[in-house]
Amino acid sequence: MKSKLLTIFSAGTLLLASGCSEDFLETEPTEFISSEQIQEATVKNPGLQEANIAGLYATMIATGTGGTDLQHTDYGQKGYDVFSDMLSTDMVLAGVTYGWYSDISQMTATIDFTNINNYMVWRYYYRLIFGANNIIESFGGNDAVPESEEAKAILGQAKTMRAHSYFYLAQLMQEGYDPAEPILPLYTEVTDEGAALSPASDIYDQIIKDLQDGISLMENFTRTSRTAVNKDVAKALLAYTYGFLGNNDAEVVRLTGEVIETGGYPLTDSEALLGGFNSLEASPSWMWGVDLTTDNGLDLVSWWGQVDLFTYSYAWAGDPKSIDSGLYAAIPEDDVRKEQWVDAYGSGTLYPINKFYAPERTVAGQRIVTTDYVYMRVDEMYLLHAEFAAKSGDEARAKEVLKTFLAERVPDPSYVDGLSGQALQDEIYLQTRIEFWGEGKSYLAMNRNRATVTRGANHLSFAGESFSYDDDRLSFEIPQSEIQNNPNISQQ
Repeated sequence: MKSKLLTIFSAGTLLLASGCSEDFLETEPTEFISSEQIQEATVKNPGLQEANIAGLYATMIATGTGGTDLQHTDYGQKGYDVFSDMLSTDMVLAGVTYGWYSDISQMTATIDFTNINNYMVWRYYYRLIFGANNIIESFGGNDAVPESEEAKAILGQAKTMRAHSYFYLAQLMQEGYDPAEPILPLYTEVTDEGAALSPASDIYDQIIKDLQDGISLMENFTRTSRTAVNKDVAKALLAYTYGFLGNNDAEVVRLTGEVIETGGYPLTDSEALLGGFNSLEASPSWMWGVDLTTDNGLDLVSWWGQVDLFTYSYAWAGDPKSIDSGLYAAIPEDDVRKEQWVDAYGSGTLYPINKFYAPERTVAGQRIVTTDYVYMRVDEMYLLHAEFAAKSGDEARAKEVLKTFLAERVPDPSYVDGLSGQALQDEIYLQTRIEFWGEGKSYLAMNRNRATVTRGANHLSFAGESFSYDDDRLSFEIPQSEIQNNPNISQQ
């Protein structure tokens, strides 16, 4: 199976051809040096792979990395965060002047394997996987343990990024969790052969192994920018993985506890909760994010363009993104986060103008996006820690951590002391949905808690209807192009 994805990255930017090929996989383009030559050069100078790692991070923010030229929802990781937020019901498409995301909101895209959104999800994450595999192979393959700390750090990042991509693919592609169900091709090395679907258990086993390796390899890695993953991010992803599988609560508690205690990230405070979520530098609670500048060239095709009223793009021009009315009603009036949403025009549509905003706060004022992207906050670790402390029976610990988290959000978190059993777990799930609206975490929490979600009255489709987390409409399909081009899937 062949495509136009090139092997070599340059100057920190992943070199991607824009041809019309519908496949994701490329192995040894003859116009570039061979894998053997790359490996030999890497052994002599591990720093050669710095640009390749930077290329993976660049892919996460680049437009068209889902393999399209004209889709204004194709802009990297944050685009799929919007997909998942909408499928979890928490984000509402409150207008369809232009119609981007309408097939996601109406849940028609997810049941039609010919729909372009399925291809975008598939292409984007396999693009990252392919890039990570090239880096891993350059160091000698999956079992390699480099001698230098520099090489270990690069290899650890690559394995963490591969695990991140497989985790999101598995979350987005499988209905529920059946460990025996074949769900995804598993590629751990560069190959020109399309693989058959591997069972979910194999996919998650590989995710766990990659993250364990990543944590070990990055033990002594001090990153110069939070654009890069580090051992804390790998621990967080491993905690999410164990949490979803539901078979190792103690490890979730341990991993999240380590990040909280030793990571050095403060909780997001009440001022920052209304501070725009627009600056990586000014947000010490962000464990992973990216500092966007004019050099990135993002404009209306961006996450900010789709969500922020103060950016010149779709949220302002007629396709606003709002909060589910049922979720909004569940936020207490004295909770500072209630102020994050405002009925900006008196139309009943709640805009997130006090959570996400360009600093100038001029409607449609930001033309070139320089406000930053957040991928992960330490606040996630507090709620995940509380969730699995409660699930493992340590309710005292769960309440303690939950109250610490809530102290900057509500005037009196002591109500938590009266919760127990399912009520305590339900409260933690609710707090997760409130806290991370617009950040792509509600879908993970829905899957992890095997939840049934109900759409509020302000949804344009299926208002008032309920959906189980394993409903076919809440997950994506293997795209038509993959089935057509990979005989090991089409004949499976």
